[in-house]
Amino acid sequence: AQSDLNDLQNQETELYAEIGKKSLLRNSGQFPELESKLKLVQSNLKEVQASLEAVQREKTKKDRAERQTEEQCTCPECGHRNLEGVKFCQECGAKLGSSSCPACRAVLPPGTRFCGECGA
Repeated sequence: AQSDLNDLQNQETELYAEIGKKSLLRNSGQFPELESKLKLVQSNLKEVQASLEAVQREKTKKDRAERQTEEQCTCPECGHRNLEGVKFCQECGAKLGSSSCPACRAVLPPGTRFCGECGA
């Protein structure tokens, strides 16, 4: 019963909001105080959205860097997680990190046997 009551109250609120929007569009200027408050809220909303997007971009960038570090520390041969900065796997001795193609200098991910750029 509580859930039904909440749903009906939400529907009522949404209908009042829709009526208010239509009334504001038809009668612009009749509610100057409310209209200025609405503009302020909309401005603040844009600022918060921009801030949130910036934080999300930064998090994505950080996550990407962490994944790259994880990939460089994980042995392509045995899967052992090595300490950062180690060049050879402490478990099996395989070379860690990306290397470059001797022919074209393209960056090769760990475990790559042939260059995807030139085939060498």
